[in-house]
Amino acid sequence: MKIDRLLAMTILLLNRKKMSAKELADRFQVSTKTIYRDMETLSGAGIPVFAHQGTAGGFEIMEHYTLSRQVLSLEELRSLLAAVKGIHTALDDSKLADLLEKVKAMLNKTERDRLDISGEAITFDFNPWGQGQAVRDKVNALKEAIAASRLVTIRYTNMNGSESEREVEPASLILKGNVWYLLAYCKLRADFRIFRLSRICEWQVHTRLFEARKAPPVDAYSWDAAWSADNKVAGVILIFRPEVKHRVGDSYFPEQVEYLEDGTMRVMGEFNADEWFYSQLLSYGNKVKVEGPAAVVKELKRRAAQIVDQYAEI
Repeated sequence: MKIDRLLAMTILLLNRKKMSAKELADRFQVSTKTIYRDMETLSGAGIPVFAHQGTAGGFEIMEHYTLSRQVLSLEELRSLLAAVKGIHTALDDSKLADLLEKVKAMLNKTERDRLDISGEAITFDFNPWGQGQAVRDKVNALKEAIAASRLVTIRYTNMNGSESEREVEPASLILKGNVWYLLAYCKLRADFRIFRLSRICEWQVHTRLFEARKAPPVDAYSWDAAWSADNKVAGVILIFRPEVKHRVGDSYFPEQVEYLEDGTMRVMGEFNADEWFYSQLLSYGNKVKVEGPAAVVKELKRRAAQIVDQYAEI
């Protein structure tokens, strides 16, 4: 519908600033002539749209123009409330509490009553059960260091268990699922690195300042298979007993799991045979049996024997 396109176009111009007629036409799958007519309609409705001429031209809305709350439906506000509440669970920040109150204030009494009766259709909580205040303290300390451009020294343990001390220029905190990461310029590596917060065992925020560098966009980071390619083992076959069905569903992809007639589960695939892999297998105790390959069976037996030897004198 035209009215929906006009509203979407207005919101897009407010968020993106200048856009050419062709960009808008491609976005809304209409002709450029239709875009010009739409711009005339928006101008006639009192929305301050103006055009830039030339090859770098386009349409733009006056800088200080904003839309009223009325463009948001009750369901959209419900989603906004859920998102802000979710962020507030992860960050102990008074500014977020203020933002939550401002969003609530956008609701009239009837809408608030409707939300109270219907409850929350979806809840975001980025603070896992059992996670203490220590994680929030670490997040808040690093957030303040980022805001003030203060250098931070961390003692960090990498995925191989090696510990090192790094002086970093913190750039951004990343919440991936329920795991926190820090994007920072590492002086030791002379480049930006991502550090998992749970592996930062000590940290110190300094009074010394740094000049912020242009950090790579967070969305440019994706999982790189090369990070865990050193110990890749193909043809791994694991047989799990029925009692751990719930854990198997949490730990492995559905396409890796085959449910057998006797209730056991066969998991097959390629895995990175690192510390995490063997630690996870050992955590299942006698509820899992490795059927192959032989090298994985041998290594698991060696680790199990070390545990038994540790208690030989008891």
